[in-house]
Amino acid sequence: MKRLFPSLPETAHLADVLRAFPATVRPLLELHDALMRGPSDLSVAERELIAAYVSGLNACAFCFGAHSLMARAFGVDTAVIDALIADPASAPVAEPVRPLLAYVAKLTQTPTLMTQADAEAVYDAGWSEAALYDAIQTCALYNYMNRVIEGTGVAPYPDVAEADMEAELQARRSRSYLDFGKTIGVIE
Repeated sequence: MKRLFPSLPETAHLADVLRAFPATVRPLLELHDALMRGPSDLSVAERELIAAYVSGLNACAFCFGAHSLMARAFGVDTAVIDALIADPASAPVAEPVRPLLAYVAKLTQTPTLMTQADAEAVYDAGWSEAALYDAIQTCALYNYMNRVIEGTGVAPYPDVAEADMEAELQARRSRSYLDFGKTIGVIE
């Protein structure tokens, strides 16, 4: 376990980081709510899939675990997410989603190599510029969050017992990101 901030618990959680450094929590969680739950041409499930996929590409165990669960709460089979990480070309995802995922993968791994052809593939699959922009913003947010998590030494996301899974998934469907801030006592 990497312990990068001596003031944080040995197995720090994101909540510990936000409590220790609360100054930017509200705008950060408001951004999460706007991007991940606000109106979009992308479904909540598609945005959470992007969050999990980007986090998996970055090997951020905390965000990958948290957003795999969140994607599952909105109807994405976690086997699909695991398959994406293992082999994106053969992963069982809907064909229109493939170019979006290819776009965010390239943007995550080699951002300076983005081309018009990358965007055209997304448009050719039927997506709007607004959908692509939402995918880009989701990708950027989770690249940012992955670095916050890894840079502060947050432990991997804890496993949820199968017996508790349905309650956990229901909570995720009904709770906003700002609600999380309230739950951990950082936002009133």
